[in-house]
Amino acid sequence: MRVVFAGTPDFAVPSLRAAATRAEVIAVYTQPDRPAGRGRALMPSPVKKEALLRGIPVFQPENLKSQITKDALRALKPDLMIVVAYGLILPKSVLEIPGGGCWNVHASMLPRWRGAAPIQRAIEAGDTRTGVCLMQMEAGLDTGPVLLSNETEIGANETGGELHDRLAELGARTLSDALALTSMGMRLQPVVQAEEGVTYAHKLDKAEARLDWQSSATTLANKVRAFNPWPMADAMLAGERVRIHSAIAVPLARAVAPGEIVQADRHGIDIACADGALRIRTLQREGGRMITAADFVNARRDLQLPSPQ
Repeated sequence: MRVVFAGTPDFAVPSLRAAATRAEVIAVYTQPDRPAGRGRALMPSPVKKEALLRGIPVFQPENLKSQITKDALRALKPDLMIVVAYGLILPKSVLEIPGGGCWNVHASMLPRWRGAAPIQRAIEAGDTRTGVCLMQMEAGLDTGPVLLSNETEIGANETGGELHDRLAELGARTLSDALALTSMGMRLQPVVQAEEGVTYAHKLDKAEARLDWQSSATTLANKVRAFNPWPMADAMLAGERVRIHSAIAVPLARAVAPGEIVQADRHGIDIACADGALRIRTLQREGGRMITAADFVNARRDLQLPSPQ
């Protein structure tokens, strides 16, 4: 099977490896090199690095709209195109080029969490289960029929980064299974997505990371988990801006104004919320590294409050 693979970030790398094991990957499409780091030097995407290591030709068009780009893809004569977090829209005319169409590995149990940030939105919403779907692509946003899926639990304290890594591997295994079945002559049966239960995972925005103590503690704890490692939750704490790496929701025994520090000791820093309190366990001061709440309290002796009896 002649396969063209399209992907860009780390999430797509395990799927590229799976595709290269199960099929002949004749080309890789990935986004153009972008400036990164302090020197703003152009850096190749993780998928490009993996493709070059494997000796696979790499194409990096700005978009897939031009006739020249479409002709170049058509000249490859692909049987199938596999898309994993590519980051560019595939026009209908491109979807029709491969003989077997285009498959997409998506990190949610469709139709829940269509869109750009399904992993983080699932955690933010307090979902306890998620998974990956292998979808036959069509013109709509993640609306195509599902060919194969695998479900998994979300850990109670699992962060966006941890779940990202697990789903990347689960997506690769799902893709590998689909390619193996196809190579044996078995036709995957597409299952049309349900019309009920559709939700959209909108792209993450740094402005969302600011914690609002008028929210419930559970809502904020989910947000802290979801936005680790990016964009990372942040808040004002005792007059200084900090980034919060980990926190949990705890009960609040007495009525306290949201935003007030109700406890600060070796166990953490408890901030009153609209419902309950958020116990900050690890955090980062501006320009510093991640530290425990206990280290922060030791550095800010004005915060040392007696533990409630």
